Amino acid sequence: MVLIKLSYGIEPIQPIPIRIEYNREKAELGKILFHDPILSRDRSVSCASCHDVYEKWGTDHRKASVGVGGKVGNVNAPTVFNTFFNFRQFWNGRAKNLKEQVEGPIHNPIEMGMSKREIEKRLNSIPFYRKMFKKIYNADRITYDIVIDAIVEFEKALITPNSKFDRYLRGEVKLSKEEKEGYMLFKKFGCITCHNGINVGGNSFQKIGAIKPFPWSPENPDRYQLTKREFDKNRYKVPSLRNIECTYPYFHDGSVQTLEDAIRTMAYHNLGFKLSEEEVRKIVAFLKTLTGELPEILKKDLKDRR
Repeated sequence: MVLIKLSYGIEPIQPIPIRIEYNREKAELGKILFHDPILSRDRSVSCASCHDVYEKWGTDHRKASVGVGGKVGNVNAPTVFNTFFNFRQFWNGRAKNLKEQVEGPIHNPIEMGMSKREIEKRLNSIPFYRKMFKKIYNADRITYDIVIDAIVEFEKALITPNSKFDRYLRGEVKLSKEEKEGYMLFKKFGCITCHNGINVGGNSFQKIGAIKPFPWSPENPDRYQLTKREFDKNRYKVPSLRNIECTYPYFHDGSVQTLEDAIRTMAYHNLGFKLSEEEVRKIVAFLKTLTGELPEILKKDLKDRR
């Protein structure tokens, strides 16, 4: 069978690059730091506690994450997969890049509760880390900035290419009838207006409850927290739909457990009508084609675990 190559230049969604440039040595060191609870005040949690990159697709599958001292936050942890492609980081976009994103949880008193000075003190006391930072950064002393740099390089490497939909866009496979009809509905209903580009989201701020009001709380991690403008209540960075079947629960508050209910909720509040069960089923079928391969930097670890 010969597949006709599709020009995805005319499509509102673009495939994830099969690979991106990053420094492998720095990323491997960053991976170790990402999983080390030494970076939290009571040594009880690591970055991976909220962003499990091996089993939970960069999330923790909790409604809200748990930090130092068992403290529970008020926000659902978004996946760290493909965050390199987001135009801002966090639900309200308060971080403009991965460096600022990494620093946020480290200093947050509910999450990791650490200071720059304490991070440097702890890591410089460990021969392994002194050796690795000397080798990779040529640093005689570990500084906070190069610690963050290594973690950022690891997060940069966390891309999930080669989803079925990416391969469809590249003309390598065909979608099933149901998957293709789901994609057509996704575009017809206007979901594509917010969920587009490489990350199928992650490139704009939009309001949940644009048609039918969505419950609001002053604790919401929305744009209003930053701007104090009424216009920004319940306005968030549009989440990526990459690997969406694997990153439950959904929404900023983790209030929705299933992908089907997430679709119904968004249709009601942002489109103003209820979808039929057939429409929901077809859109789910399309969204499942957005599940990609686990990042290459993790594959050897996963093989060793088996």
